[in-house]
Amino acid sequence: MTSVTVITDEAQQTEGWRLGDRLVVPAASLEAVTGWVRKPEGLCRGDVCVPVRDAAALEVEGSIDLAGFAAALGRRSVIDLDAGIAAISADASVRHAALEGLVAPEVTLPDLDGRAFTVSSLRGFKVLLVAFSSWCGCRYDLPGWQALADELADDGLRIVTVALDDDPEVVRPFTEGISISVLLDRQHLLSEVFAVSNVPTAVWIDEEGRIARPNGLAFGTDTFADFTGVDSAPTLAAIRRWVRQGEIPIDPLSAAGAVADLSDDELDARLHFRVGAEARRQGDEVAAERNLRRAGELAPFDFSVRRAAMPLLGEDPFGQDFLDLFAQWQDQGAPYHGLPATWDAADD
Repeated sequence: MTSVTVITDEAQQTEGWRLGDRLVVPAASLEAVTGWVRKPEGLCRGDVCVPVRDAAALEVEGSIDLAGFAAALGRRSVIDLDAGIAAISADASVRHAALEGLVAPEVTLPDLDGRAFTVSSLRGFKVLLVAFSSWCGCRYDLPGWQALADELADDGLRIVTVALDDDPEVVRPFTEGISISVLLDRQHLLSEVFAVSNVPTAVWIDEEGRIARPNGLAFGTDTFADFTGVDSAPTLAAIRRWVRQGEIPIDPLSAAGAVADLSDDELDARLHFRVGAEARRQGDEVAAERNLRRAGELAPFDFSVRRAAMPLLGEDPFGQDFLDLFAQWQDQGAPYHGLPATWDAADD
């Protein structure tokens, strides 16, 4: 093996190889794929340096062990030695700051044409950040979000939608006539930094980049209200009141910690999903299935993992496979990282 793929906020290939049970890259290549540099004082990125307490776990034969690198930074990792792919989690403090401190994470993602968009570029506006996917009926909600964005544009609202999808061309047909931002999140970064486990979900972010309402179930239309039992009207009315009157339906003390943190298994499931999706892009169907199945085992009722894997495994995310999963999920009490759609959203 002369190259490996390292997945952080994106997947990048670099020189690397397998050494026994380790996947390594040259120290000189580390910065290009992770942004970090090995220095005598530790692992450094800009002005930040993290001391390395176990150099033997980090370095082997002059190269950097990717699992040891992740551990040195206090991050989780999944390494598929046979596929030559490593996935490394985001800094957990970013997610904790969002869930407990209500500080919106810095998110930069490409649109469907590959142009980078940074959500913080909308400082000074209220932002509704909506996660959806082509594997969810919420793909049909985009016209509803567009209508709300048009209605509230002069009142200072901007709506940014993010597709937890692998292929922009799968998403594109649902964006006809849509002018609000539609971003692509191949690595499901939002799923990690905001602790999202299902779509559609929305996060309210104020003009200063603070989370006014943590991630919660949110529909832009009533297309599937009969199936979900959730009407869009109360949520849309609450958003209007937030934008126009500054009414926030949850106080900061209640909002902090209202969304439970991800467990280690849920984090590892996201990493296995990333490895599996990348293996599939590289044509390694064996590694793809191995990791996507493992992701589902670790987080069996996390739809951002389990349902998202269905189309990648040749299963129908709208067919019997999904209906069986949905029934199992309901039997388990419908576990969900996020607020209910109608919680603290008063009727007009």
